Amino acid sequence: MYNETVMDHFEHPRNIGEMEDPTVVVEVGSGECGDRTKLFLKIEDDVIVDVSFKTLGCAAAIASSSMATEMIKEKTLKEAWDLTNRDVVEALGGLPEQKIHCSVLAEDAIREAINIYRKGQGFEPW
Repeated sequence: MYNETVMDHFEHPRNIGEMEDPTVVVEVGSGECGDRTKLFLKIEDDVIVDVSFKTLGCAAAIASSSMATEMIKEKTLKEAWDLTNRDVVEALGGLPEQKIHCSVLAEDAIREAINIYRKGQGFEPW
């Protein structure tokens, strides 16, 4: 059902766990399946210098969160904002159609975290 890249990110997730002293923490959930992701960002000068996550969900949700964190680490907030769930799916080498919503969870968490940070800095959300 899942390709080798998805299984690797599921079995050996990158950037997993809680972060000490994050700049922003957000938790989002999927109404479709009940999966939840908690995202931790450390931001300096509008650059994501560190990122971690905790995901309660299926292999696709965990793999999507893992890949997304790899893709936004050391990126500017704008670069991270521009990451879409389709970019995550492509980087994973694909997901079954019924599991695409798992990649949306990662995109939603990133965007919500960035907007919380921007509001805290006195900027309008994107």
